[in-house]
Amino acid sequence: MSPARASMTDVARLAGVSGQTVSRVANGSLNVSPDTRQRVLEAMESVGYTPNTAARALRSGSFETLGVIAHRLARTGESSIVEAVVQAARGSGHTVTLLDIDSTEHAEVAEAASRLSHQAIDGLIIIRAEIEDAGRLALPAGLPVVVADATFGGRLPMVGSDHAGGARQAVEHLLDLGHRTVHHLAGPEDSIPARARLGAWEDVLRERGARVPEPWRGDWTAASGLAAGRALVDSGEATAVFCANDEMATGLMLACAEAGVRIPGDLSVVGFDDISLAGFLNPPLTTVRQPFAAVGRRLVEQVLALIAGDSVPAGIELIPCELVVRASAAPPR
Repeated sequence: MSPARASMTDVARLAGVSGQTVSRVANGSLNVSPDTRQRVLEAMESVGYTPNTAARALRSGSFETLGVIAHRLARTGESSIVEAVVQAARGSGHTVTLLDIDSTEHAEVAEAASRLSHQAIDGLIIIRAEIEDAGRLALPAGLPVVVADATFGGRLPMVGSDHAGGARQAVEHLLDLGHRTVHHLAGPEDSIPARARLGAWEDVLRERGARVPEPWRGDWTAASGLAAGRALVDSGEATAVFCANDEMATGLMLACAEAGVRIPGDLSVVGFDDISLAGFLNPPLTTVRQPFAAVGRRLVEQVLALIAGDSVPAGIELIPCELVVRASAAPPR
């Protein structure tokens, strides 16, 4: 026979408080002194008490948990947005249940959403699902859902970085320095952010009457940036390159160092994202800063509004990016 499960009464007796105080601590209420809260938490651990979240949800109508579906969580954008979502959720008294999926096939995203909906969540955030035909995506009925950086045709509320606006700033900065054109190291063809950055690069060059070179391609990794950088350096035709992310820019900069190409003396380089290492490269990388924290906060605000029954319009809300000027770009020789 299994031992009896510890109760709230056991915790209250050991901590020397009322059952109501134990309930407040279990529910995350702020109306408890720090010393009392610590004493109750230690008593919970001592007797092995686990709050019954399902029963609490039946009473309050909320599990105080958000579900998050992420694709390729190892990538900078996805991991940074998820981190911001977790911080914002914690600030609102919610926990996060995360699923990292391998692909953006409709069936896999739908299955992940269904699994999370059965794991006691109040709402769902999908991080960069990158689904082309969102009309085919089946989501659990009645589940509040918001999306980061995806194309859902106005079906769901979306929040994302203004990739096109950020890319425009990067290309215009290089042209304003006097470069006749700007080469582009693009991200994967199946990436919606990569396509937005590539499209803006091409638009700016055409608007300014500059030649549009054939873009180079990478897969977001520094290794792909190194390979493309070696080929670009061998071609000897570029004076300025806009890289679709900082990792590929890092690889390109290594290719330049190997070949004795000086940055920015021989080649100007601008990245995208503003990863933590960007300012510590040699030279420090001029790049476009993505508003990851703002995107994460806004996603949580919107899904909580939906959970509360408020009206949140479908469509995308773009948060501006910011050009961070450092030392990797200069006028051409």
